Amino acid sequence: MNRCLAFIAAVILAFLSVSSACTAAPSEMIHFTLETERGSDLIHASFRTNEDRHNESSWSTEFPASDFVEFDVAGFRGAGSRPLSFAVNREAGRLDCTGHGGESYAAGYCSFTPSATFAQLLESRGIGRPTEKQAFALMSVDARRELIDALAAARYPTPTIDKLIPLAALGVNGAYISGIDRAGYRPRDLETLIQFKALDITPEWIGTLAGMGYANLPGNELVQLKALDITPEFVAAFDRIGYRNLPANELVQLKALNITPEFIAGFDRIGFRHLPINELVQLKALDITPEFVQRVAGQDNAMPSIGELVQRKVMSARR
Repeated sequence: MNRCLAFIAAVILAFLSVSSACTAAPSEMIHFTLETERGSDLIHASFRTNEDRHNESSWSTEFPASDFVEFDVAGFRGAGSRPLSFAVNREAGRLDCTGHGGESYAAGYCSFTPSATFAQLLESRGIGRPTEKQAFALMSVDARRELIDALAAARYPTPTIDKLIPLAALGVNGAYISGIDRAGYRPRDLETLIQFKALDITPEWIGTLAGMGYANLPGNELVQLKALDITPEFVAAFDRIGYRNLPANELVQLKALNITPEFIAGFDRIGFRHLPINELVQLKALDITPEFVQRVAGQDNAMPSIGELVQRKVMSARR
């Protein structure tokens, strides 16, 4: 189970890394580059501060060209190099950028202006007044009033700015919050809501689980099942070999330890038929294979019990 929890943490950390990457010091000039592939409607934009590579902060994302204000798309894609300017205007603030571009590449510098209106909104809702760095992060992840209103309407705890940033970065919005609620799940706190969205736990996926016979599971079990990518096909494979209606925690153990129907069939062939899940977990965790069992049986001139196999494996590991 420790491996399962570590995997879940790693998945969430990967999704949330954007929030730590958006702490540029906006009082400095912000260097930008824009690039796009031929035929693509999306422009890859990178923004970074501090030319010292050991200390620089950065933010990278993809925009449709229409998201830029006053952007000369033809000049950006055209031959040669020419002056180019554009803005990124969001509720939390605005980036104004100037440089040179052409042949689907541009580079230059931007300045950041925090939104006083958005800062006042945050303060009035008890979230706090953002620092300039926090304001830049909120702009980077496109934090919006709609998210703040949706959290309040659903009676979640008032987020701190540091909670609002990952929520916005992951795309949590009113539709997601209400959809999860209609599916019968209301995460107990903002941390769990972040986990749900980071793992792409959707109302549709919850409905799929219910169709498999796993309705009304606790939120932490949903997180474990999704983090380990336990699918209807995975469940059906065990159902076919007689392991039906397994509790969610046993599905998690099977997937976390990579216990497969083939692994079980190997024990069936040597006389250990339909072993309980807890014994399968012991065998797999200790790397006890059918081949190991046969070697022990040959030495003892008798087929050992599961308990004897476990004891033998533990003793051999200690030598």
